[in-house]
Amino acid sequence: MGKDKLRKFSEIGTFDNVYQLEAALPLKGNWAANHFKNNHPVVLELACGKGEYAVNMAKLFPEKNFIGVDYKGNRIWRGAKTAIEEEITNVAFLRIQIEKLLEYFAEGEIDEIWITFADPQPQDSREKKRLTFPGFLAKYKLLLRAGGKINLKTDNDGLYGYTCEKVQELGLVCHQKTDNLYQSELVNEVLSIKTHYERIYLKKDKSINYIQFSFE
Repeated sequence: MGKDKLRKFSEIGTFDNVYQLEAALPLKGNWAANHFKNNHPVVLELACGKGEYAVNMAKLFPEKNFIGVDYKGNRIWRGAKTAIEEEITNVAFLRIQIEKLLEYFAEGEIDEIWITFADPQPQDSREKKRLTFPGFLAKYKLLLRAGGKINLKTDNDGLYGYTCEKVQELGLVCHQKTDNLYQSELVNEVLSIKTHYERIYLKKDKSINYIQFSFE
């Protein structure tokens, strides 16, 4: 591990908006009350990377709480640092493996989920690692409140197509979808937020896919 990564890992250990592994377990079921000190809805950004979506949504919606989840601390560092520097108090970060979400959040604790430019895991052998694999969807169903929505934004046509298939196969409710977001009528203030990776993809003239769905 390089010196810069080591520095970032060390620094996030001092941030009061970052929780790592077992240290976050006591917050299960009480994120809003015990960390954010309010009763506002909680929104997750999974595989958040540098946390651009979580941070920018927090700016747009001060009446909601946002938590970016990722395992790579050196990436989380950027979002957490920005939130501290800009005094954005309604966003926090959790460094865990996403497979373990149910250990850190209670049933019905989450209002909405965003999956933004996650690793598409294109190999068939890695299907279970895709964040819209039925095994993950089952976890999300437990975590989300009634009517809570899942949003997937990706440049990867394979992951988008796979997700659309699973939504149909499992009888989920598709609220909106497009295989070319910026040429659609769906684009808005939230969907216009661009991550580091999205900017790279757009420079390569890749179309951005988006789907929003729920369990009821």
